[in-house]
Amino acid sequence: MTFDPEAVRAFEHAGWQRAAAHYTATFAHATAGFVGDLLDAARVGAGTRLLDLACGPGLVAAAASERGALPVGLDFSSAMVAVARVEYPGISFREGDAEALPFADVSFDAVVSNFGIHHFPEPVKALREAYRVLAPGGQLAFTTWAAPAENIAWQLLFDAIAAHGDGSAANTPSPGGGLRDPADVLGLLDAVGFSKAEARPMPGTWLVSDAADLVEGFRRGTVRTAALIEAQPAAAVRAIEAAMVRRAAAYRRGDGYAVPIVAILGSGVRV
Repeated sequence: MTFDPEAVRAFEHAGWQRAAAHYTATFAHATAGFVGDLLDAARVGAGTRLLDLACGPGLVAAAASERGALPVGLDFSSAMVAVARVEYPGISFREGDAEALPFADVSFDAVVSNFGIHHFPEPVKALREAYRVLAPGGQLAFTTWAAPAENIAWQLLFDAIAAHGDGSAANTPSPGGGLRDPADVLGLLDAVGFSKAEARPMPGTWLVSDAADLVEGFRRGTVRTAALIEAQPAAAVRAIEAAMVRRAAAYRRGDGYAVPIVAILGSGVRV
C-alpha cells in the first residue's frame, strides 16, 4: 500500500476523536505506568518548561505539574484536548499539529510524548519541530511500543485474531513509522540531529480487573488495533474475546490480571 501522510492523519484523527471519551478508563491503564520514567528521562522537575506532544487526556502534563514543572499539552484531537481541559483546568492544553508546532523557537526546556510519535504521519517532521522549540541543551524523551512478539497483551490479541478472524480485515492506511525496536528509535533521533541519543526497552505491566478489559482497552482506547477488531464479523469478535480470556488466565494475579508489556524509551539532547 502506498504511504499517504494525509490519509494517515485523517485516519488517526478520526480514531482519537472517537477514543477520547474512553481512553482514561481503558488503554491508559497500559500507558500510564511509563509516565514517571518518561519524565525522568527528560529531566523534568520544578520550573521545567515542558511541551507534552500528543498529550491526550493530560495524564503526562498533570504528572509533570505535580513535579513543579510548567507544562503545555498539545494534541490534534479537539476531543482529547476537551477532556484534558476538564480534568486539569489549571494546565494549558492546545489543539495543534505536532508536525507544525504553534510555538516559537527555543520555547521549552523539555519535550515529551507518551506513545504518540509512532502515530504521527511523518515522525521525522515532528521531531524536527521538537528540536526547533527546544532550548539548547533541552531534553527530548518519548515512548513507543516494542514489537508485538515482546508485548504479551498484543500477542494474545493477534494470536486470537489469527485463530478466529482475519488479520488483514482492516483497510487502514500504512503507518508513518514502526519504531518497534531500539534501532528504529535511535535511527530517528540521529536523523534529526539529537545528541546523546539513547533507546532502551522498558518492561511494564498492564493491570486489569477482568481479562475482558484487555479487549475493551484495545477497542475503546486505541485506533489502528481498534480498527482491526471492528473489521471482524461479530461472531469472530466473540470468539476472539473468548480466546483472549482463556489465554489471559496465565497472568491472573490475586483478584486481577497483570499482563507483561514492553515499551521503548527514546531520548536525546538538543545541541
